[in-house]
Amino acid sequence: QVQLVESGGGLVQAGGSLRLSCAYSGRTFGTYTMGWSRQAPGKERELVAEISGNSVGTYYADSVKGRFIISRDNAKNMVYLQMDSLKTEDTAVYYCRGTAGGKDYWGKGTLVTVSS
Repeated sequence: QVQLVESGGGLVQAGGSLRLSCAYSGRTFGTYTMGWSRQAPGKERELVAEISGNSVGTYYADSVKGRFIISRDNAKNMVYLQMDSLKTEDTAVYYCRGTAGGKDYWGKGTLVTVSS
C-alpha cells in the first residue's frame, strides 16, 4: 500500500524560503511520477510541480517557475520541493502526489503560510 507523508510546512515571511519533503512508502518508487499540488482557501487544487521517475522530466506551473525546484531521491524514497522567493499568494496546503498505472496517491498535506 502506498503512503505519502509531507513535512516542512510552516510560517515564513514573503521573500523567504521553505523546503517541503515527502516520504513515500510502498514499492517501486522509481516508477512513480511525483508531484506537488496546492490548494489555497476557496480555490481549487492546482498542480505546482511534477517530476518523472528518473528525474529527467519536470514540469512547473507558470506561477512558480524560477522560484520552486522539485527533486527526488529514489534511494531514499523522498521527493522535495524547494521554494524560494515566497509570495503571499503561495499560501496554501501543499500535497504530495504519486502517480503510477493511471492511479493517483495523495498525502494529507502540509500548510505553508507566507506573511507579508
